Amino acid sequence: MSEAKQLPTRAEVPVALTWDLTKVFPDDQSFEQAYQELKEDLEQTPVIKQNFKQNAQAFLQGIEFLLAIYRKAEKIYVYAHLKNDQDTANTTYQSMYGKASTLIAQTGEALSWFEPEVLSLSEEQLEAFFREESGLHVYHHFIEELLNKQDHVLPLEQEALLAGASEIFGGASDTFAILNNADLKFPVVKNEAGEDVQLTHGVYGQLMESTDRTVRKNAFEALYSVYQQFKNTFAQTLSTHVKVHNYKAKVRGYDSARQAALSSNQIPEDVYDTLVLVVNQYMPLLHRYVELRKELLAVDELHMYDLYTPLLAEAPIKYTYEEAQQEALKALAPLGEDYLAVVQKAFDERWIDVVENQGKRSGAYSSGAYDTQPYILLNWHDRLDELFTLVHEMGHSVHSYYTRNNQPYVYGDYPIFLAEIASTTNENILTDYLLKTQKDPKVRAYILNHFLDGFKGTVFRQTQFAEFEHFIHTEDAAGHPLTNEHLSNFYGELNAKYYGPVVERDPEIKNEWTRIPHFYYNYYVYQYATGFSAASALASKIVVENDAEALDRYLAFLKAGSSDYPIDVMKKAGVDMTQPNYIEDAMEIFALRLGELEDLIAELKEEA
Repeated sequence: MSEAKQLPTRAEVPVALTWDLTKVFPDDQSFEQAYQELKEDLEQTPVIKQNFKQNAQAFLQGIEFLLAIYRKAEKIYVYAHLKNDQDTANTTYQSMYGKASTLIAQTGEALSWFEPEVLSLSEEQLEAFFREESGLHVYHHFIEELLNKQDHVLPLEQEALLAGASEIFGGASDTFAILNNADLKFPVVKNEAGEDVQLTHGVYGQLMESTDRTVRKNAFEALYSVYQQFKNTFAQTLSTHVKVHNYKAKVRGYDSARQAALSSNQIPEDVYDTLVLVVNQYMPLLHRYVELRKELLAVDELHMYDLYTPLLAEAPIKYTYEEAQQEALKALAPLGEDYLAVVQKAFDERWIDVVENQGKRSGAYSSGAYDTQPYILLNWHDRLDELFTLVHEMGHSVHSYYTRNNQPYVYGDYPIFLAEIASTTNENILTDYLLKTQKDPKVRAYILNHFLDGFKGTVFRQTQFAEFEHFIHTEDAAGHPLTNEHLSNFYGELNAKYYGPVVERDPEIKNEWTRIPHFYYNYYVYQYATGFSAASALASKIVVENDAEALDRYLAFLKAGSSDYPIDVMKKAGVDMTQPNYIEDAMEIFALRLGELEDLIAELKEEA
């Protein structure tokens, strides 16, 4: 029996393929120094609080003190969480991350007086302060957003109690992350070459795209056999996390956890309901696509482990990381030279942690703070999908770069509702580039298949997740226990509704909820679907219609940060997300490309 292939340790990864965190802090000692300095800064809080409402100058000083504290805290936290994520089994950085998380909680507790104090001021007092102190003008929208929360901010003492418990409230999410990324041990399975490979989150994704059905089936069953063992633990952690959301919403006087989550960015709940309604209306498109998949795979039964393999045998194109860098630059050329210069900067200055290593957090993300680079975590494998992931995360990072270089700190980030738009606009632009440059019918068919799979995963699948997320919150609010059985039964039925009767009801899939980290966020997943749909509209104007004004509006969107409400930012960019049209337009693109794939496959069959 051959020895199983193992991931490299962190120390074995080439430095050039790791992110350069010395730009955040030169070393861990510098982190410790910044950590201690922030704790000392927090000691000034009582004086700032005491003088806060005395006059316009003290009011301005209080705002600037608050923002300066958060700015320092974010930098400290980002360094610790990136260090921890690069090897979650490293106890040194586990400890550092724990310290940073505790400091964030202490910071929130120490500054919890700010919102109640602002809201205790009369409209007349606030107007007088803004008239008297010109330095306050930049904070007008910031204060206006606070005033929107007026009915949901608690008295000072209660706010302090909630802020002080933030680390406790995050316990379920932290437990899930450690269990999922560090403690779960998956079996050794066979790859296509018959070699033993250690199953990991990254390897699982690779094996699920294998053209060898036995490899897919065995990887699928092996992965879920582990989650099955801990299903009650996962039910308990998820239930606890949901209870935190419902508890916070209740004590703040919101009608629901969803209302509380969406109101933070002034997003009407109708946006969420409209997404679910429209996607359900277009569900026959997804059923039609999976029926095509069954036909092309020539299987008697279509299983969930058959949904990710390419429809047309082996991928006709794949990229090394170095090749993917060059393709990304070519594909994103329609966004202009300045945009490309930022992308090149990301490559040259090591913003990206590329290689999957032992203990590294699974998946991919873009992360950073106002005073750091917008770093990217990848777990690279030489696949077309990884090129899309690189371009996707680069969209986030360039968005962050533009925002931080065009907005003051107070508006130097963008709300979650807008977060997925820049990334998926890049994905749409990449798809258009590949379809324009790849002439081989087999390659084009593969790209179309990839787009349809991506749409399935980003719009249909994330809306499915959104339905599940809303279900678990409403069930808990109604007093129904979120047991493993209750969660699994609902998820199994929901999955069957989305994929239709052509897909077999594999017993493993009802436990899929156990392994989805986004269920530990707070009404986040729906924004993948709304964001992708909005991105379709934006990308179409830029690369299909070649609209120069649309590009200018798009770049202005990337620079806007949180300087305006997200719905209004998107209206300025040319997309009204309060209406269903943008989702319907995205569905029409899906239908068009599905039809193109069907025609192309028919042509290939005739040629054969």
